[in-house]
Amino acid sequence: MSWFTAIFLVVLLLTLMLRAWLSFRQSRHVVAYRDAVPTAFAERIALPAHQKAVDYTLTKQAFGRIDAAVDAAILLAWTLGGGLAWLMAATGRLPVATLWQDVALLIAVGLIGGILGLPFSYYSTFNIEARFGFNRTSRALWLADLAKSTLLSLLIGIPLIALLLWLMQAAGTLWWLWAWFVFMGFQLLMLVVYPTLIAPLFNKFEPLPEGPTRTRIEALLARCGFTASGLFVMDGSRRSGHGNAYFTGLGRAKRVVFFDTLFNRLNEDEIEAVLAHELGHFRRHHIKKRIAFSALLSLAFLALLAWLLQQPWFYGGLGIPSDQIAEAMTRPGVALSLFMLVLPVFMFLFTPLGAAYSRRHEFEADAYAASHTCSGALEQALVRLYEDNATTLTPDPVHSAFYDSHPPATLRIAHLRALRCSD
Repeated sequence: MSWFTAIFLVVLLLTLMLRAWLSFRQSRHVVAYRDAVPTAFAERIALPAHQKAVDYTLTKQAFGRIDAAVDAAILLAWTLGGGLAWLMAATGRLPVATLWQDVALLIAVGLIGGILGLPFSYYSTFNIEARFGFNRTSRALWLADLAKSTLLSLLIGIPLIALLLWLMQAAGTLWWLWAWFVFMGFQLLMLVVYPTLIAPLFNKFEPLPEGPTRTRIEALLARCGFTASGLFVMDGSRRSGHGNAYFTGLGRAKRVVFFDTLFNRLNEDEIEAVLAHELGHFRRHHIKKRIAFSALLSLAFLALLAWLLQQPWFYGGLGIPSDQIAEAMTRPGVALSLFMLVLPVFMFLFTPLGAAYSRRHEFEADAYAASHTCSGALEQALVRLYEDNATTLTPDPVHSAFYDSHPPATLRIAHLRALRCSD
């Protein structure tokens, strides 16, 4: 066993154990508080709704533990089990140029991974989500979404993958810098075209009806200095009972979108407050900061990949036989496949940093909303959404600190009440 194989196995095992430990902590904690609604919510959330959220959390945690174990087994099959080495040899026999052999390799890895994940997606949708009353997706719609998303991924992904692999072969030692420019250009392009060209392939977007709600929203947008290309209601209820609101796009393509599940559930004050929170992300430059962070991270990853391409131990340590390493080092698609497969394992321990950064943004967006609308209305909207989405009100603090991109319910409501008292 090589030193890198040992490191990989240790990190994989530690990651799997940590995920299981955090999951069991979460389960034990929510069970301990199952029989009483937290004081902050006692007047507005009934005990049966609270217990539904607990049961929903327990079910998802149990399912997540199985999913994590299967993911680890699949990763071992790809790497030390020889799956990728076999696929490399199979695509290497294709009567095409090396570039297209690598394109075929990456497409095959993606398709096989997607197929292996289908049973879990199906069970989550038609068992867990259906059992708790959230799923509204028919099997026909689920299959149609799967077909459309797969075709779209191929239409967009094949040219992008081919360009990236060509740069890796033809652009010299600084290929990673040129690849970074391409990647960032693609990301920005998606921000522009997604709202108008891609999202409508999956959902219907109707203009927000004329009336008092639209008038209030337009007034809020004007106060906040936000220019959008339109206000829309999306048919989220066609697939799920969960509610949400967001703005998307870049430049003149920005648009505000409400799930119909949320729009039909909240009153005018609450809708305005939720939108003000979303606008807070815009006005506090959270989107720009996240794009900048993503740009720096992707640049670092590409530079790391450029170095790993030249390291025989990287290939040998992840299951490429010694007699295939020389060939693998001439096919950048092999290194790219290995890198994408194992990167999540090595990055898992950094999850709390991203979660903490995101929670800080949520607090800032709440404060912005409270300064432009009624903080009490945002509090009411959040409580209603917690209940409707079966969000646990009593998460384990360690689990929450590790994973949660949004503050725990009790802390977030306390923060909003403090803002209201300071007004």
